[in-house]
Amino acid sequence: MELLTQFLEITLTTIKDVIPIAVIIFGFQFLVIRRRIANLRKVLIGFAYVIIGLALFLLGLEKALFPIGRLMAEQLTDPEFISSWSSNVAGALTWQDYFWVYIFAFAIGASTTIAEPSLIAVAIKANEVSGGAIGVWGLRIAVAIGVAVGISLGTWRIVTGYPIHWFIIAGYVVVVVQTFFAPKLIVPLAYDSGGVTTSTVTVPLVAALGLGLAETVPGRSALIDGFGLIAFASLFPMITVMAYAQISELRAKRAKAAN
Repeated sequence: MELLTQFLEITLTTIKDVIPIAVIIFGFQFLVIRRRIANLRKVLIGFAYVIIGLALFLLGLEKALFPIGRLMAEQLTDPEFISSWSSNVAGALTWQDYFWVYIFAFAIGASTTIAEPSLIAVAIKANEVSGGAIGVWGLRIAVAIGVAVGISLGTWRIVTGYPIHWFIIAGYVVVVVQTFFAPKLIVPLAYDSGGVTTSTVTVPLVAALGLGLAETVPGRSALIDGFGLIAFASLFPMITVMAYAQISELRAKRAKAAN
C-alpha cells in the first residue's frame, strides 16, 4: 500500500512536470503553426505512457538504483573489507587501498554506458547518416571506455581529495587540442557523446556512487566531494571518441599506403 501511495504521489508530480511541455507543444501547434495535430489520439496515449514510465522510473531510482549505489560504496570502503585485501598493516589507509573502488567504478561506468538507450539511438543514427563510416559498436565502446576511465578517475579524486577543477580544466585542454587534429566528421558527434552518456541509466548509479563514497571515505564531504562524477563521465567520452576516430583514420592511411 505504501508503494502504491508513493507511486501515485510521484505520478502527480510527474504530471505537473510534463504539463509545461505539453502546453508548449500544443501551443505552438495551434497558435503558431495553426494546424491540427495528426493522430491526436496516439499523441495523447504517448503522453500517458511518458507519465507512467517516468513515474515508474523515478520510483525505481528511489527504491533500487540510489540505494544500490550507496550500498556498494559503503561496502567497498568498509575498513574490514579493505583490510582483507590490503597489505598495509600500518593502520592508515592510502589511496592504493581503495583499488576495488576504482575497478568497480570502471566496470559500472562501462556497463551502464553500453546499456544507455540514448547512446544506442545516437550510435544507430550516426551509422545511418555516415553511410556506415561510423560503426555502432565502435562508437558505443569508445564512449563506454571514456565513461569508465572518467568515473574511475573521479572516484580516485574523491579518495585523494584533490580539487576537481584542475582535472576538468586539464581534460578540456586535451579536448580542445584534439579538436584541431581529429577528423572533422567526428568532432560534433564526440561533443554530443558526452551528453548522451549521462542519461537515464548512468546518472543514478554514478551519482549514488559518488555521494556514498564521499560519505564513507574519512575526511570527505558529501557536498564538496560527492558531486562531480557526472562531469568526468561527460568529459572523457569526448576524448575517447575523437581518439577512436584518429586511430581509425591512422590505420586507414597505413592500410592505403601498404597497398
